[in-house]
Amino acid sequence: MALRLWASSTANALRISVASSTAHLSPSYSLSRCFSTVVDGLKYASSHEWVKHEGPVATIGITDHAQDHLGEVVFVDLPEPEGPVSQGKSFGAVESVKATSDINSPISGEIVEVNTKLSETPGLINKSPYEEGWMIKVKPSNPSELQSLLGPKEYTKFCEEEESH
Repeated sequence: MALRLWASSTANALRISVASSTAHLSPSYSLSRCFSTVVDGLKYASSHEWVKHEGPVATIGITDHAQDHLGEVVFVDLPEPEGPVSQGKSFGAVESVKATSDINSPISGEIVEVNTKLSETPGLINKSPYEEGWMIKVKPSNPSELQSLLGPKEYTKFCEEEESH
């Protein structure tokens, strides 16, 4: 425990940033003081969901910070494709050994794909929240909603402030 605290405070003080050598698999990321990964190039909601907007589609999932606080994910309830989602409204739920939490959409739009792997292997959210653990893909109806979300630095600061309270 003492080593974890030392490593955490040292990483925070040094503002450690790591660039991935396999950029096609994972973008650059930085470590926050609580060891949660925050990925550059994504937008974040204060309810701890992330969104990656590429072309006409946005991929959505929960953050590393969220999965870390939930603990081992044992069940994921996701909607059917072609349904609507609204910014700030629930589209599903994640059940862990600790709690059940709603998942809110950071943007509005139409669901074009659902990660069906999560029904068989919900632990992908813990193992790989930004890659294999994505939840839904959405065709945004109002792309300007992305501007209201937090960038990586703002989200890291938000998490650090949340942890200190």
